[in-house]
Amino acid sequence: MKKLAALIAVAFALAVPLHGCNTWKGAGQDVQKAGEKMEDAGKKKQ
Repeated sequence: MKKLAALIAVAFALAVPLHGCNTWKGAGQDVQKAGEKMEDAGKKKQ
């Protein structure tokens, strides 16, 4: 159940920024920024 909730949360987190993108290039940039934020959050937890 936790995996499903996590999957839904990730899908929603990615869907919101992608909704505002007009091009695939913009979508790639949004995904990259989201990934960088997740990496930063992971580094802070260590």
